[in-house]
Amino acid sequence: MTPVIARTRAELDAARAALPGTLALVPTMGALHEGHRSLMRRGRAAADAVVVSVFVNPLQFGAGEDLDRYPRTFDADLAVCEQEGVDVVFAPTVREMYPTEPQVTLKAGPMGERVEGAARPGHFDGMLTVVMKLFQLVRPDAAIFGEKDAQQLALVRRMVADLNVPVEVVGAPTVREPDGLALSSRNRYLADADRVTATALSRALRAGAEAAGSGPDAVRKAASAVLAAAAGDEPPLRLDYLVLVDPATFEEVAADHAGPAVLAVAGRVGGTHLIDNVPLSFPDRTA
Repeated sequence: MTPVIARTRAELDAARAALPGTLALVPTMGALHEGHRSLMRRGRAAADAVVVSVFVNPLQFGAGEDLDRYPRTFDADLAVCEQEGVDVVFAPTVREMYPTEPQVTLKAGPMGERVEGAARPGHFDGMLTVVMKLFQLVRPDAAIFGEKDAQQLALVRRMVADLNVPVEVVGAPTVREPDGLALSSRNRYLADADRVTATALSRALRAGAEAAGSGPDAVRKAASAVLAAAAGDEPPLRLDYLVLVDPATFEEVAADHAGPAVLAVAGRVGGTHLIDNVPLSFPDRTA
């Protein structure tokens, strides 16, 4: 099935009106890969029709980040959407999304200033602003987000709860390449040697997860050892952060923490910023 391509809000309204039943939105910035395919399939399972947005949002890129070189592969993206049975592809220009410079935007609050938000100030403000605009334009019943971007997912869920947005936010599991690297549109920046170094991120998470039975401090220690070794690789991994946080607040958990947690890591290989995480759960040792 060839998707309807909507470039303007008017075209989106017309396409939206022709769709039957319930609707799932898969927001993307394009450069689609197998991880995005999994989101589309999740959307198809959750609703009668699927809209995929393809929009590189300038509001979530900071100074010196990769806005200009972020991969734009619309023809290939459209082929992916067609193969996955997507009903509508909404691919607006920047001018269509922001006809004038936006003055009223969303603030991500304290959670948006932690972890990835501390490494990329303002990133989550821009992300939430465009997600809210997409929710208003597409009017989906459900929206599908990857769990690889765990902090983004948590913030979208908090926005929906705080602002009473009538959208069900659905998380989909991280999809990995055979070497363990979490799928990302930015992986295409990596040379062969870069990829070898980058696998330290998933190896650190795996080491941390294997140590979870010994508590949070053991998790941090095991993951840190892998990342410290990767700092000596060629090229080196430059660590941005390694945190073990509460999944609802992204605040660091204590040594005696019981319940769910997220072990999250980010680093740079060459000029490429990569993130990854794994969900964990710690038993209550006082019971």
